[in-house]
Amino acid sequence: MTPVEIHQGDSPIVLGLPHTGTYVPEDIFGDLNDRGRGLDDTDWHIHQLYDGVLSGATTVRATFHRYVVDANRDPSGVSLYPGQNTTGLVPLTDFDGNDIWATPPSDADIETRRKTFHAPYHAALEAELARVRDIHGIAILYDCHSIRSHIPFLFDDTLPDFNIGTNLGTTCAPEIEAVTQDICAQAAGYTSITNGRFKGGWTTRHYGQPATGVHAIQMELAQSTYLRTEAAPWAYDTQNAARLRVHLTDILAKLAELAPNLVTSLKGTS
Repeated sequence: MTPVEIHQGDSPIVLGLPHTGTYVPEDIFGDLNDRGRGLDDTDWHIHQLYDGVLSGATTVRATFHRYVVDANRDPSGVSLYPGQNTTGLVPLTDFDGNDIWATPPSDADIETRRKTFHAPYHAALEAELARVRDIHGIAILYDCHSIRSHIPFLFDDTLPDFNIGTNLGTTCAPEIEAVTQDICAQAAGYTSITNGRFKGGWTTRHYGQPATGVHAIQMELAQSTYLRTEAAPWAYDTQNAARLRVHLTDILAKLAELAPNLVTSLKGTS
């Protein structure tokens, strides 16, 4: 199986989808314990949720599961959140802190997985961002994520519905953060926060270089917003998803509309 699926579009928006994949090679699956084989920490159905929300958007999707190797982690293994509970380049536990391996991967295993899965995903993402920037003079990476809304091992209380991450405003122009934040804040029946528990993962921080014309923003959705329950079998709630998609469409359309102004701003500072 190819480690990455790419759908090229002509919009300035690139959707990153690092955690929706469920492919685990047979030999790796055999090393997982029963807990790990449940693949609970998937961003369930996120590719379905975003499918068609913005005509012309480019999508770059990892097909492999994050237990194989996490496409949203620093390839060097450096922690995203020093001092806080989190998972690494190849997770050893799930989001609840439970062991997921009967036979944990060796350093050599991790390096092989990095080269086989992580590197091709990011090579594709980097290439698409460069292609889109060449067309528009700017590229906006919108990194798509979701997570259970209540995970005491990772965060206190219940997560807001929309969790916007820009690494404290460093990964994108302030207009991008403001537009996204305003739409989420005005979405009736939803809660939102910017740079709370999730400030943007490695992907957002790595590619978000506004001075070069590449902007990045992460959206971490609470899975309660579009799943029937935040537990197996992780069923997609069509009605709730449709309501949520209205706001996601609004965000992405406004970002695409904003993009030409940011190109003008970039030229003015060059």
